[in-house]
Amino acid sequence: MDHVKGDKVVWIIVLLLMLLSVIFIFSSSSRLTTAEVSRLDIVKDQLIVMLIGLGLLLFTYFFLGPEFLRKWSWLGLVLSFCLLLILDLGGIGPIRAPEINGAVRFLKIGTKQLHVFEVVKVAMVMYSAWGVDKLKNGEFKLLDKLSGMKNLGWLKKDFVRRMIVLYIPLGLIFVMVMKGSNSAAAFIAGIMACTMVVGTGEWKEAGLLVSGLLVVVLCLFGIYKISANAGVEKPPFKRIGTAISRLTPHNYEKEFLLAGDAASRQEALDKLRQPYSARIAIHQGKGLGKGPGQSTQRYVVPDMSEDYMFSFIVEEYGLIGGLIVMILYISLLARGVLIVKSCRNNIFAQCAVFGLVLLISGQAFMHILVNCDLGLLTGQTLPMLSHGASAFICFSIAFGIILSISRTSAKKVDQMTKNADPLVNLISDLEDQLLEKDEYNAI
Repeated sequence: MDHVKGDKVVWIIVLLLMLLSVIFIFSSSSRLTTAEVSRLDIVKDQLIVMLIGLGLLLFTYFFLGPEFLRKWSWLGLVLSFCLLLILDLGGIGPIRAPEINGAVRFLKIGTKQLHVFEVVKVAMVMYSAWGVDKLKNGEFKLLDKLSGMKNLGWLKKDFVRRMIVLYIPLGLIFVMVMKGSNSAAAFIAGIMACTMVVGTGEWKEAGLLVSGLLVVVLCLFGIYKISANAGVEKPPFKRIGTAISRLTPHNYEKEFLLAGDAASRQEALDKLRQPYSARIAIHQGKGLGKGPGQSTQRYVVPDMSEDYMFSFIVEEYGLIGGLIVMILYISLLARGVLIVKSCRNNIFAQCAVFGLVLLISGQAFMHILVNCDLGLLTGQTLPMLSHGASAFICFSIAFGIILSISRTSAKKVDQMTKNADPLVNLISDLEDQLLEKDEYNAI
C-alpha cells in the first residue's frame, strides 16, 4: 500500500466492503434461487458487478480528477432530471418503467434494469458541490450578463442566485423523486441540504429550505387526498399516503386477526413479518452468530438481501460481524472529515467529499436503524453490501471520486491523522522515557 496514492484507509474500506459483499450475498441469496438460477449463478453475477464497480472506481480515480469533476458536475442535474422524467412518463421506446410493489423506481431495457434513485443520489451530490463552488467563486457569467440588463438587477442578489442554482433544482428533483419513494426523496434532500450548508454556511436558509419542502409535501398530500376522494384510480403522489400511514400508529396484529378476506390478511401479515423477523434475526445472532449459511430468517423476509441485509449479517456473524460493518462506515465518515479539512482552499472538493461520505455512511446507518426497528425511512439498502447492481456501481463511482480528490490531499491527511491521535504520541514518549531509564540503570 506504500505505493498507492490517495487515502489508504478509504482504499482498505472500499476493498473490504467489496469482498464482504460477495460473502454476504452468497449466504443470503437462497431466496433468490430458482430452478434456473443457482446460488453459484448469483455469486457469479455479484462478482461481475464487483469487477464492473471496481473498474469504474479505478477509471474515476485515474481519469476524472478534481478539476474535471469541478467543470462537469453540473451534468448531474441534467442526468437526474432526464432519468426521472423517463420514469414519470412510464418509459420511452424500448425503455420501460414497471411498477413494483406499488412504486415506480426502475428503468428496464430487456432483462437489465437501473435503479434511478441510486443514480440521482450521487449525481445530485455532485451537482450541489458544483453549485456551491460556483456561487462562492462568482463564476456565473450568464447570470452576470442578465443582471446587467434593464429590470433584471435583482439577479445580482446572493439569495436569488442560490434560489436559481440550488434551491429550485433541489425542489424540482425532490418532487419528481417523491412520486416513487418518499424515503429516497427525504434522504436526497437531506444530503443536499447538508452539503449546501457546509459550502455556504447559510444555516438559516437551510431551515427555510426544509420548511419550504415540508409545505410542498403538505400540498402534494392535499393533491393526493383530493384525487383519492374523487375516485381517481391512480391518484398522483400516492406514496405520500403510504408514508402518512407508516407515521400513524397501527395495530397490525389486530388488523391481521380481524381481516375479513385473504387479501387484507396477507397485507397485514406482510407489514408484520419483515420488521419482526429482522428483530428476531438480530436477537438470534447474539455474540458470534449462527455461522455462514445458517440463517433462518432469510426464508421469512423477502428483502433480506436488500432492505434487511444488516439483520442478516448479525444473525449469521453475530454482534462481532455487525460491529465490524459499523466500524467500516464510521471509519469512512471519520476519514472523510480529515479529507474535507485538508481541502480548505477547494470548496468543490470539500462539498463533494463531504456529500458523498455523508451519503454512504448516512444511508448505512439509516439502514441499520430501520433493521433495529428504530428508523422511519424504509427502502435504504446497506451501501456496497446489499444485493443490487445499480447501487453497487453508483457507490463504487462515489468511492472513486472520493479517492480521486484525496490524491491531492493525501499528505495533509496523513499529518492530520498523526496530530489527531495523541495516544500514539503519548505511548511514543513513554517508550522513550523507559528506554532512557533502562540505559540509566544499566550505567
